[in-house]
Amino acid sequence: MGLHFHRNPDGTTTGRNDANGFTVTHAEEEEVKRQLYEDAGWEYTPPPTPPPPGFHRFSLVHDELRSSGFEDERYAGLRDRPPEGCAPVDRGCFTLRCERPGRTLMDAVAGTVAEIRREHGLVMNSLGVGKPAEWWDAGTKDGYAAETVAHLLLTAADRARLLGYGRRDVVRLLDATGIE
Repeated sequence: MGLHFHRNPDGTTTGRNDANGFTVTHAEEEEVKRQLYEDAGWEYTPPPTPPPPGFHRFSLVHDELRSSGFEDERYAGLRDRPPEGCAPVDRGCFTLRCERPGRTLMDAVAGTVAEIRREHGLVMNSLGVGKPAEWWDAGTKDGYAAETVAHLLLTAADRARLLGYGRRDVVRLLDATGIE
């Protein structure tokens, strides 16, 4: 069974349950989600209240190709002294759930990743985004779409390093796209 969400040009959201064809369109995205979950027989949990102005919520994951688990010794310092606004969470791998300040989500993520690298010598390489193709809020700079972009960039930087590419190689590729 799959639930799919699509933001329409008129600002409404349409959701569809593939299992039975149930489709709903509404101005409020959360109402669409609630109705689809109800139709599927799943428990719906409303989203948390938004973070304070200037703060962003995200998860940072140390995702390795070889599993090391939450209790790995490398994470002892982070479990004992996580960055302010972050809390360790066991999701089968080491994860920090964070609410951190930043001008944008990307700034908050970058500052937190740099602090962890500097203070603990560990590079967090994922935001734990499970389905990066889902762009529910592509019109905003700080929502799920921004989390997906940060996730993909962290994952790409980590994979590039594993393949032997350096910072210059990654930056050269980004510069070649022409983004400003």
